[in-house]
Amino acid sequence: MIYSRKLQKYFAGFSASVILVADLVLTQKTPPALAQTVNLSIGNPVTFSCNDSEATIKGKNGPRVLNGKTNIYIGYQQLSNNKNPITIRFNNGIKAWCRTDYETTRDDGTGYGLYWNGSNVLYGVYSSTGSQSGNDFRRFAIGRWLPSYGSGGGPKVAVIARINPANGDVSDATFLSARKADNGQTNSLVVNNLSWNSINSTLTVQAKSWWTPRRANTNSMSCSGSSPYQYTAIFTGDLRKMNSASANTCS
Repeated sequence: MIYSRKLQKYFAGFSASVILVADLVLTQKTPPALAQTVNLSIGNPVTFSCNDSEATIKGKNGPRVLNGKTNIYIGYQQLSNNKNPITIRFNNGIKAWCRTDYETTRDDGTGYGLYWNGSNVLYGVYSSTGSQSGNDFRRFAIGRWLPSYGSGGGPKVAVIARINPANGDVSDATFLSARKADNGQTNSLVVNNLSWNSINSTLTVQAKSWWTPRRANTNSMSCSGSSPYQYTAIFTGDLRKMNSASANTCS
């Protein structure tokens, strides 16, 4: 009888513990989801306008970076006779700013890449096919590594712009192009990756460069083999200087 009463007390205590644990499991809240961050996005340019909703622009699946509920998109406006780049920011689905004034000439300019550290470092990647009269990225590139498209026209080159994420203002920009070995005219270059080093405030750019890539001093490299070449350049954060440049089978 003594053994039986002890056993009854043990099972009673055990049952109470099971009920308590079950109650804790049922009342435990699911941990909040972490805010999503996308720092880099490079892709095919898409067309939209400042009057489009965020849902409309997002549905085009163009380049976009985000931090939590803030999204920044890049693309182009299709005008009657050419394209102009466009960049827009939404906070919680509400437009914070939209910029269509970076390049308003007859150049066929588009936006196809963004890098954002989620704070104060934002870069946009744009294309240019030549210099036309009027306002373009040259006014932001004065005193920077490469201040203009250069000679010739037609080949698509890159423009990298440092943007204030709070209002869309461009503070710095540089053109990034290749150079034809036979006549020195501008040749094609397409950016396919950006990375930011917060320790020394440098921007690494990876690109496809056609004949021939540029050295850090902007002169042409000596290359063998066929283009495009995989090209890597490291810039100071203000785009005034290229610290180094390298390309496969080039020197």
